[in-house]
Amino acid sequence: MKLKTIADIDLTSKRVLIRVDFNVPVKDGVVTDDTRIEGALPTINYILKQKGSSLVVMSHYGRPKGKKDPAFSMAPVAKRFEKLLGRPVKLASDVIGPEVEREVHSLKAGEVLLLENVRFYKEEEANDPEFSKALASLGDVYINDAFGTAHRAHASTEGVSHYLPSAAGFLIEKEVKFFAPLLENPEKPFVAIIGGSKVSSKISVLESLAKTCDAIVIGGGMAYTFLKCQGHQIGKSLFEADYVDVAKSFLEAANAKQVRVILPVDHVCAAEFNEQAVPVAIDGADISDELIGMDVGPKTLDIIETELKKARSIVWNGPLGVFEFAAFSEGTKQVARMVSECSGTTVVGGGDSVAAVNQFGYADKIDHVSTGGGASLEFLEGKELPGIKALEI
Repeated sequence: MKLKTIADIDLTSKRVLIRVDFNVPVKDGVVTDDTRIEGALPTINYILKQKGSSLVVMSHYGRPKGKKDPAFSMAPVAKRFEKLLGRPVKLASDVIGPEVEREVHSLKAGEVLLLENVRFYKEEEANDPEFSKALASLGDVYINDAFGTAHRAHASTEGVSHYLPSAAGFLIEKEVKFFAPLLENPEKPFVAIIGGSKVSSKISVLESLAKTCDAIVIGGGMAYTFLKCQGHQIGKSLFEADYVDVAKSFLEAANAKQVRVILPVDHVCAAEFNEQAVPVAIDGADISDELIGMDVGPKTLDIIETELKKARSIVWNGPLGVFEFAAFSEGTKQVARMVSECSGTTVVGGGDSVAAVNQFGYADKIDHVSTGGGASLEFLEGKELPGIKALEI
């Protein structure tokens, strides 16, 4: 996969239209986590350093469902963006229209205009051509640096690219740099750690990774469906009856490809699913009828560590247990530590996995922590991401 990047475009005296992912958490009118804004700053600062360039910034925020809703205004984001950028940021009166066009055309070199929420228009998610053209008219060139929405064929992520010279920003370039080799030619041994609650949401990822992996660790709630298909007792643990045959077929296919699949051999359980539940250690793969599997046990972690110590490439998507409950967080915490200690290439994607490495203090020891939950998942599934496909050379 070869992308046209921001370094391939002359931005001198250009008005640059950029799509970023500023869909950040806001409470009482204040941004509570500015990680996504920070992630876009290298590209934005690079643009503003180009002689004579000005900047028009697009993003969505929340789910206004195609209507202008003040509750989803970009105003709080504009304030935080301005502070982090260290220069004035003007919030546009709208997304398109005559007034916005006047605001855009009055921009001087070095000035920044943030458009209102692009999802105030239903045409955004519909990837409406006329809406895409209207957005494109606001810039001379288009840069996409919103990996978190690259899996969506929306007007601001894909449609605009048909009407302007287009390229990837540094953030998208980095995401592709780390994810693409995992599907094409990873350094071996390659180990994937796939957790999360449901087989149904991760089976496509498992099938894709089995093409290049040497070993796959399966944890989280979905592990119990795999254990069930092997004939183990799983008590009251999460279970997808409709996916037992799918799980069985995957295990057979992986075995035929000589891909080692690691499932829990012991557990930390509870009588009920809540934060105050008392942990019950189970020294074995079977779980009695009155218990729920909540985390992997120490023997499982030892097996995982043996695999990860040999790895030259690791990708991790999904927690190993109910890590948001302190009593059942040890499996996920230890895997975060193991991944951070790997001397090979380490990539973490997916909202919960990213939250875990941040929570446990290992994020800065991971080679790449992805900014896109759904996008990273679809990338690992081998799906074509419209926002990235549009930037390929």
